[in-house]
Amino acid sequence: MCAAPRNEKNGQDGRRLAAQRMKWILLHIRGQMDERLRPERVTTAQLMVLKAIRNEPGASGAQLARACHMTPQSAQALLKSLEHGGWIVRRKDAVNERILTAKLTSSGVKLVEAGERLIRSIEKKLWDGIPESAVEALNKTLVRCLANLEGSAS
Repeated sequence: MCAAPRNEKNGQDGRRLAAQRMKWILLHIRGQMDERLRPERVTTAQLMVLKAIRNEPGASGAQLARACHMTPQSAQALLKSLEHGGWIVRRKDAVNERILTAKLTSSGVKLVEAGERLIRSIEKKLWDGIPESAVEALNKTLVRCLANLEGSAS
């Protein structure tokens, strides 16, 4: 039986713990967002779609699904609920009538703005006491981690 060198094993454990902590942070953010959005009767996923519509007005459901990293079926379900809630309007595309495009209503715009204020307050809490230099170093590390994952075939 061949044991890994102590430093290598500790490095692997540290990497695994770092990955777990990234996930925990995302889960905490998502939980806080969902909890604070609950009075508005909207979810974080719905808010994500609303922001995508604001950024790409007139986008199709498939385009919004790609922008939000979700399946077209999930995006369609969210779009229907957003339309029913009065936050978006959907119309047939002028070029292809089989495609429905989405646009924010005034209440949808207000909801996105409220959501952005909410995420800024959560982010402020998250980064409290963290120097900018540490944030910059973390961003460089995360960019490298993403590049590593996107470059792998498996």
